[in-house]
Amino acid sequence: MGQTITLKAADGHAFDAYKAEPAGKPRGGLVVIQEIFGANSHIRAVTDSFAAQGYLAIAPALFDRVKKGVELGYDQADMAAGREIRGKISWENALKDVAAAMDAVKGAGKIGVVGYCWGGSLAWLAATRMKPAAASCYYGGQVYDFKDERPSCPTMLHFGEKDASIPQEKVAEIKAAHPGLPLFVYKDAGHGFHCDHRGSYHPASAKQAMDRTLEFFRKHIG
Repeated sequence: MGQTITLKAADGHAFDAYKAEPAGKPRGGLVVIQEIFGANSHIRAVTDSFAAQGYLAIAPALFDRVKKGVELGYDQADMAAGREIRGKISWENALKDVAAAMDAVKGAGKIGVVGYCWGGSLAWLAATRMKPAAASCYYGGQVYDFKDERPSCPTMLHFGEKDASIPQEKVAEIKAAHPGLPLFVYKDAGHGFHCDHRGSYHPASAKQAMDRTLEFFRKHIG
């Protein structure tokens, strides 16, 4: 369904992005923001799934700033490798690449962002620092660090009740800082519950979160 294209960020950095076209006229554009495992087969499948729902979807390869073509799995060694690469990319530079991806699909209409893990935090920052039409943020561990920033668009947050990396105390503080935002905590779900390539995949929570995300995007994007 999709193809790899090359984009250029505002600072001149050229990088890959996986772009998936819908069958008919797009409902709008959607930027799918990766976890710490690169724009891998799972992220491409997620991008395809949003295209199947009618969106012109694009997943920027954010790790290209450090090394091109990174596609990691989900074991401990790959997790460590992903954290190391992520640590070399500033929030500002990652957001430049997200902005270029948003620009690449702007012809489709309103643009949304959706992100997972590291991408969930970046989707939050896109919502607070950029101008998407809507944002859906899955288990972004750094949302807490930026909880004092205010989204400029409708924004939805998803967390797993049993996510050891994002304690419920922090989720409660995020909710308190943004009482008007839809924030969902999924019972029995841990970190990465949306990813069907991971041991933490929780099908019921993944489906419920996706249903909510699609309804949210249809309301605010098209």
